[in-house]
Amino acid sequence: MNEYVSPTTALALGITLAWLAGMRVYLTVFGVGIAGLMGWMPIPESMQAVTSPWILGLCLAMAGIEFMADKLPGVDSIWDLIHTLVRIPGGAFVGGLALSDGQELSTAGMVTGGAVALLAHGLKSGTRALVNHSPEPVSNAAVSSTEDLVSASGLALVFAYPFLSFALLVMFAVFLVLLVWAAKSLLVRLFGTSSNLRPA
Repeated sequence: MNEYVSPTTALALGITLAWLAGMRVYLTVFGVGIAGLMGWMPIPESMQAVTSPWILGLCLAMAGIEFMADKLPGVDSIWDLIHTLVRIPGGAFVGGLALSDGQELSTAGMVTGGAVALLAHGLKSGTRALVNHSPEPVSNAAVSSTEDLVSASGLALVFAYPFLSFALLVMFAVFLVLLVWAAKSLLVRLFGTSSNLRPA
């Protein structure tokens, strides 16, 4: 990607990266660091630490741990709860980078990125909470693997084709909403009323 991009392209890039951070924050920050090293995305001088081999290695290792933790029912919900404190700031960070002027983080980008990451994180966590109550044990791994595929595909495309990546994520968000609706409907049929699904 060229150093100078149109505002609409930068916005699509920022929203996409923030959404990815709301699902897979370590993988997303790793991707941003690689993009900075390769010149696919301008990184402000004050934020060059994201391209450090140490930061890249740490993010890659944490992405591997997240990949495994996200496949385990119960563990994934705990992981999601803890990472509320990581994904939203991560989304704000990558959103601010995407809309930066090359000198400092964009405040508007950080606010937008944080809001998008919060939405993605909330939708992901809500979906997983419902899926974990599903009687089908493979559903958790299937949903997690779908998230892995979308996240990896989004990162592979976002720097060259930000609008395509953005469109894919919109479709995935619609899929998650439909999944939540279908899972809740199934559980209501199995257990009688939606009030029975609430935690004691």
